Amino acid sequence: MSIKNIITVPSEILKKISEPVEKIGSNEKKLINDLFETMYNSKGIGLAAVQVGILKRILVIDVSTKDEKKNPISFINPTIKKVSDETSIYEEGCLSIPETFIEIERPKICEVEYIDIDGKKRNLKCDGLLSTCIQHEINHLDGKLIIDHLSKLKKDMIIKKISKSKKNPDRILV
Repeated sequence: MSIKNIITVPSEILKKISEPVEKIGSNEKKLINDLFETMYNSKGIGLAAVQVGILKRILVIDVSTKDEKKNPISFINPTIKKVSDETSIYEEGCLSIPETFIEIERPKICEVEYIDIDGKKRNLKCDGLLSTCIQHEINHLDGKLIIDHLSKLKKDMIIKKISKSKKNPDRILV
């Protein structure tokens, strides 16, 4: 397992649509393990393969709290099959958009169909934070970011701020 570099805006790869996985082999399993290690190292709760520069429809999630036992779930070729009319609002952050949090309204409940790491087709009904997280990560697979929910002006300001911090090596992002 290895920790990967997380790609941040304004990288164009984050806008690309990820390709479905045809076969789950050792490379895909290693990628899933690397994604978990990278996500935990970055103190995130979800990470899509595109965020480390790999355009495969693979993502990992663990919404357990620090007081709970870890509950890692990997999703290959996830598809949202059903969403509730009821919505919830979470202040979402993103490992690819450092130091940025945006309130986003999404369906409160969603049902997702996916393939697990062992190649088994699964269905999962997600509620609350898990529902928000899976929708957020699937958006990544579709080339969409949380800043895409904002006006062009706000979006451009965030991207400019992040680009500036990358060019200033004295600044430390934790």
